[in-house]
Amino acid sequence: MTHDSGERDAGDGTEPPESTDATDASPVDTDGPANETPVETDGGVAGADDVTLDPWGSSTVSDYRKLFDQFGIETFDEVLDEVPTPHYLMRRGVIFGHRDYRAIARAMRDDDPFAVLSGFMPTGDPHIGHKLVFDEIIWHQQQGADAYGLIADLEAHSARGLSWDEIDEHTRNYVLSLLALGFDPHEGTLYRQSTNREVQDLAFELGIEANFSELAAIYDFDGETDVSHMQSVVTQMADILYPQLDEPKPTVIPVGPDQDPHMRLARDLAARVQFFGVTEAYASFEADDAERSLIAYAYETLSDRHPDETVRCVDAANMLESEREPGATDVEATTLDSTITMLREAGKEPLGPRVRIVDRNATEAAFEALIEAVEGEKRVYDEHVDAFDLTREEAEAVAREVELDHGGYGFLPPSSIYHRFMTGLTGGKMSSSVPESHISLLDDPETGYEKVKAATTGGRETAEKQRELGGRADECPVYELYAYLLAGDDEFAKEVYDECVGGERLCGDCKEQAARLMEEFLEDHQEKREEWETKLDELDFEFDVDRRG
Repeated sequence: MTHDSGERDAGDGTEPPESTDATDASPVDTDGPANETPVETDGGVAGADDVTLDPWGSSTVSDYRKLFDQFGIETFDEVLDEVPTPHYLMRRGVIFGHRDYRAIARAMRDDDPFAVLSGFMPTGDPHIGHKLVFDEIIWHQQQGADAYGLIADLEAHSARGLSWDEIDEHTRNYVLSLLALGFDPHEGTLYRQSTNREVQDLAFELGIEANFSELAAIYDFDGETDVSHMQSVVTQMADILYPQLDEPKPTVIPVGPDQDPHMRLARDLAARVQFFGVTEAYASFEADDAERSLIAYAYETLSDRHPDETVRCVDAANMLESEREPGATDVEATTLDSTITMLREAGKEPLGPRVRIVDRNATEAAFEALIEAVEGEKRVYDEHVDAFDLTREEAEAVAREVELDHGGYGFLPPSSIYHRFMTGLTGGKMSSSVPESHISLLDDPETGYEKVKAATTGGRETAEKQRELGGRADECPVYELYAYLLAGDDEFAKEVYDECVGGERLCGDCKEQAARLMEEFLEDHQEKREEWETKLDELDFEFDVDRRG
């Protein structure tokens, strides 16, 4: 969830396509401009063998499509129309995926409370990759979100081994750039992990629900992993849920896809600390998703055949047995067998859809209060309540209200959005250890200009071939600068793209234009940083911490 400036900046965007040597032609990135020439949001990136998600620095993503299938990330295109006035990073496909962003879009439309949070590991200078995340936080704040920007200094110290003096210096630079880009510190919250006691207390409580085996499976920790590193993971979980401490509300975490392990664990922990879990059921016994699907099929089929009769468990068992098909896989056969067995054991119990509220961590008083709060027809069991007149959403609201009334957190599962990795200017990774590969937000404007002028492009070998064949728009670090940063106007980004692929735009002129725009951006950014430098004392933020190590 944090974005560091180490060898491979987690979440800041650093993914290499095959680079080509550019002479006089103009290339373009996979993030095509506007809606008419969009980036392929399920497109691939060359140079990596498979999908490996490592939040601390070695992950690569060879094909974004695999993220949808392997990790359950949804394409952002599916939710784009639900977002009021979407950010250009959304429109152009730079933000390509999400988890549960509909809750955020709904809050925007209905003017309900919601929050945005992302963090930065202060291990080096902030650069243009980090600007993607800065912009995402700021845009959500402008749409009405409670905005949180955190400095993951405990993580930097434990996972990267930086001294506190180094961390303090980098912290100041990150905060200055975030402010210069438009973050409102009076409407939002800035904090450091090391000075936020509420986050540390929450991390302690969340740690009760996590164990070493789980962290080892997710993060490849082993016997050599130090305890502080593991503790920093749980602290990040607390960061992600921190905006909901005062009241549960939809919260979005903008990250790169390499940070998804953090998001999956945070969503799991948010559920584990809940007093109650809400599921769907058809009978008094518990069934997994596959078994429940078979039961639902049997119930609906029998209800259609005999609309005036009560469907009973044994009837469903007999129907499923009669429709057993030979040649089923072992998994399918096992699921069918277990489903039929459960239904037979339930005998003549009536079968029917209901919402189940399960006791996870509730006190006795909270469970009794839940029973009273569930209206309409219900059945009460030792560890759950089945509600027949509530929708799942209504049941979740009732359970959350009871939990909050009895001292629980009531966390909603955090949402996330995922942006593409930026290519380094040299054609490979954008790495802080390779100054030529990135543009620091602290670079003087002349340096930024020269770095862009020296950048690799996706152009053809000669100007003649460029005019004849057109530029390779989807392989160009320079076009990424337009699409991700320099072209605030969609039409301008589209114009650059079309001229490139049409052979009208040559690399020399394209880089000159991009270099000038980068120079202007850095000039403006440096001026705003200087303005904020004089006002830092007004902020409720500790830039220097008195710590050993």
